[in-house]
Amino acid sequence: MSITTFAVAGATGRLGSHVVDVLTERGHQVVPMSRATGVDIITGQGLAEALTGVEVIIDVASWHSSDQDAATEFFRTSARNLHEAGRKAGVAQIAVASIIGADKATAGFLAAKKVHEELLVPGPIPVRILRAAQFHEFVGQLLDWQQGDVAYLTALPTQLVACRTVAEELVDLATAPEAPGTPIPEIAGPRKEIMAEAAQLLGARRGIKVVGVDGSGMPDAEIAAAGGFLPSPHAKLAGPTFQEWLDTQP
Repeated sequence: MSITTFAVAGATGRLGSHVVDVLTERGHQVVPMSRATGVDIITGQGLAEALTGVEVIIDVASWHSSDQDAATEFFRTSARNLHEAGRKAGVAQIAVASIIGADKATAGFLAAKKVHEELLVPGPIPVRILRAAQFHEFVGQLLDWQQGDVAYLTALPTQLVACRTVAEELVDLATAPEAPGTPIPEIAGPRKEIMAEAAQLLGARRGIKVVGVDGSGMPDAEIAAAGGFLPSPHAKLAGPTFQEWLDTQP
């Protein structure tokens, strides 16, 4: 296979750093794009220069909070800027990471990702989407957000997946000779988990007591409780499980 030049938007983030690693290991040329590398996909600073000679953009840039309006504005601006700058640079394709269930969401961060998909797909550059389950790494983030030695987390079903697994699948999608048909491909972990139970495993390591609570306060809780954000029957399921992943963490 010929060496392709990829630009990774959000290259220093949780998922982006794995995407950069996977691309590098497979012999591709990588242009990491983040504010840390002098490229801002929101203001456009450094974007045109970064995309010079790039064939494919992998977009894993994300907003840092769950605020729906702020996240929607971030994704609206990033989608427009990547398409405009990418078209001028002759980019052939954009591959983007989304979230399983985004198409069903009515509120919160997931609804912002739904808008992101809807803005990216019409073009002008062809777009491939991979919807992923929530990451193993997200559980620690949930604990970080809670103060004190007791954390209250929702006892909602999820199918947690490792960031590295998502990165490998996203690179596979971005480098596949043919675009996937419908439905949109999904990647999730090997088994259904309850978010609060996964957090209890991590909490035990950190000396934090995790109490599972009903998720009624969160956006689209009824959809989540009914399994609406679990992977579809066509999803690819791949390990490690949360426990296996946790055992490898320092």
